[in-house]
Amino acid sequence: MERADAARNRRAILRATEELLETNDLSQVSMDRVAAAAGVGKGTVFHRFGNREGLMRALVEERVRALSSAVDSGPPPLGPGAPPAERLAAFFDAVVELATRNVKVMAAFEQASTDRLNNPIYLSWHAHVTGLITSAAPALDADLIAHLLLGSLHSDLMRHLLSTGETHRLTTGLRSMIKTLLR
Repeated sequence: MERADAARNRRAILRATEELLETNDLSQVSMDRVAAAAGVGKGTVFHRFGNREGLMRALVEERVRALSSAVDSGPPPLGPGAPPAERLAAFFDAVVELATRNVKVMAAFEQASTDRLNNPIYLSWHAHVTGLITSAAPALDADLIAHLLLGSLHSDLMRHLLSTGETHRLTTGLRSMIKTLLR
């Protein structure tokens, strides 16, 4: 169980980081600035999050928690009960929607990540996508295709489409790819 002061510090650090990211590039969001904005010592930030990547991961994990819950136990088509192809399309729709609402935080996490393929969020999403592809089309190399689909989310093109308000185009394109793959 987290102590009340530790939980308060964690919330303050995450809030301060988010506020700094709203008005600054990631390169300007140092652990010193985060600590000062949160009203805590620099050591508290490092102790809690380890480094800037850990801090950015914590911000993203806060946002991903609801999506993970919906995937695990929410209603179809995102949750269990829908055909695999529908769940896969719903998952990518939800990820794009999450990224649209959190462009700066997601971009900061991307920049700070040193080993994306071993990130717990990526590993979880990869396992989910792989399982759905395997269920829908067992003859495909589900592991590789899951990496390729998820890799498309980590691209300059995606950031461009999100920043220019073309999320509908992005989701339509992803749905078309998924439909074609799983035919």
